[in-house]
Amino acid sequence: MKAPAAAAYQQKVDTLCKLIGYSFNDATLLQLALTHRSCGNRNNERLEFLGDSIVNFVIAHALFEKFPKAREGQLSRLRAGLVKGVTLAQVAIEMQVGPCLKLGAGELKSGGQRRESILADATEAIIGAIYQDAGMQVCEERILALFAPRLENLSLTDTQKDPKTRLQEYLQAKKADLPMYDLVDVQGQDHEQVFTIQCHTQLLDKPTQAKASSRRIAEQKSATLALQQLGQEAV
Repeated sequence: MKAPAAAAYQQKVDTLCKLIGYSFNDATLLQLALTHRSCGNRNNERLEFLGDSIVNFVIAHALFEKFPKAREGQLSRLRAGLVKGVTLAQVAIEMQVGPCLKLGAGELKSGGQRRESILADATEAIIGAIYQDAGMQVCEERILALFAPRLENLSLTDTQKDPKTRLQEYLQAKKADLPMYDLVDVQGQDHEQVFTIQCHTQLLDKPTQAKASSRRIAEQKSATLALQQLGQEAV
């Protein structure tokens, strides 16, 4: 990397550190956390694995303390909403992670700096890197700071079930057949596939259709569309 480019990149990393609220003692940990597997064998996957476990624990403990009367199922659904890919990607955007990511040429060309899954993985990797650099206390403080607005705005009314479950329960209450999900198309290479799912329900004339980077997410999206058409969810 040439000097001007290196200086510009370092400025972006410095901004990232300010937004995280943490300066690394070992800067190589942060660089590793920002390195996608498309760059080679030395990448952020191990730190992502570590960060995933830590963020789940810290958020679980925060919810346990915040909602002393909540049931296990409610706590689990609240945690799932906070640590899901889309939320982690939003945290990455707030930290301005995208411009700091190190991607292979193919990922860079295809917009990997904006891809939800890559941003979410990077958030977890950064959390893992903070833990490795400073230990659990500092890591927990940073996680709680990054998630503070979301934690503060949570209530037990946010524990509604996922769209597929809600659709199934609604159809059962109407004594209709259970929904069926068909995989109608898969496009792209292994690491960047797009799945197209159709959701068939007895109460709708036509199936709802959705696309996503995983089959599970596409099914949930198609279920949401079905609930909207059935008047059970806001559009």
